[in-house]
Amino acid sequence: MEMHEFYMKKVLELAKAGWGRTNPNPLVGAIIVKNGEIVAEGYHEMPGGPHAEVAAFSNAGSCVRGGTLYVNLEPCSHYGRTPPCAERIIKEGISKVVMAMEDPNPKVAGRGRKLLQAAGVETVTGVLEQEAVKLNEIFVKYITCKRPFVIMKTAMTLDGKIASACGDSKWISGESSRQQVHSIRDRVSAIMVGVNTVMTDNPSLTTRINGKTGKDPVRIIVDSKGVIPVNSQVINIQSSAGVIIATTSAIEIEKEKQLADKGVRILKLDGPDGHVDLKKLMDELYLSEIDSVLLEGGGGLNAAALNSGIVDKLMIFVAAKIIGGKNSKTPVEGEGIPLMKDAIKLENIEVNRFDEDILIEGYVKGETCLQES
Repeated sequence: MEMHEFYMKKVLELAKAGWGRTNPNPLVGAIIVKNGEIVAEGYHEMPGGPHAEVAAFSNAGSCVRGGTLYVNLEPCSHYGRTPPCAERIIKEGISKVVMAMEDPNPKVAGRGRKLLQAAGVETVTGVLEQEAVKLNEIFVKYITCKRPFVIMKTAMTLDGKIASACGDSKWISGESSRQQVHSIRDRVSAIMVGVNTVMTDNPSLTTRINGKTGKDPVRIIVDSKGVIPVNSQVINIQSSAGVIIATTSAIEIEKEKQLADKGVRILKLDGPDGHVDLKKLMDELYLSEIDSVLLEGGGGLNAAALNSGIVDKLMIFVAAKIIGGKNSKTPVEGEGIPLMKDAIKLENIEVNRFDEDILIEGYVKGETCLQES
């Protein structure tokens, strides 16, 4: 098993090369080992492109018959954008396939493994499974729940403020933290903010990574009444990524036309009390193959997102600063939860350091589509 874990760690690192470029497909790497040596490797680069196993076969410099294939996700057994990988593995004469996890899609899980076994290929499953599931947490949520994976990111001071009483918020976190956020923007399909953030900060919501070109996510603005200024930077900045305004029937027809003329996609999603129905928004995003959303909202949108149950993961940057003020903005506003026993709880907590800032990451306990059904 130690040998299997050694090669699987390499596979997981290889799969990361596709970060932000394979959506809504999973991150997959593959290595072929023969006579104790790695003879080929490959990873999935883009939707419609070769799967990792096929890429590895294409990169093989010699015959792979009798070799062992290491892959972090069960080889597919169905025709999609590309032919089944399991059939190609059998054709190439691979004698053993070691995988980290089964395909999370309930409709196909285990079928690739069974197809290989029926052809006489030895299979091993579950090697570094937890690491593999975390690597593809976006894909797992998207394929099993048919909704995007939502990450709520916020930066606050030690005393829990995201802006001073007069609204100043630049900059709470340091440059290292901000670069980490841009690397997350580079990986997800969409970024979402509320219209108040647009009107206060006039952000571009693009990806800016030191030393390399980043991929801009689709920009989503939650704007219940359609009051976003047409000259907002997020609408007018040059970017290949589109803009979606999530609004309600309260938007004026003329404003809707002005936004549409600028190429903005309008989604009218009436919810309670005149607000945007965030669950319906997630359904619409799924249908558009948007598998992940980075929520960088203010306290109001964050509260609405948590209350609606759409948030999967939180990333909270804490800066070693104190500003005080009873009227200073906090990360989550709204009515609040009356009793401590009913508080939203996080699990699987991780803590990391970015210079003077601390990043706390955790997952919303119990928020899974499997528990809802």
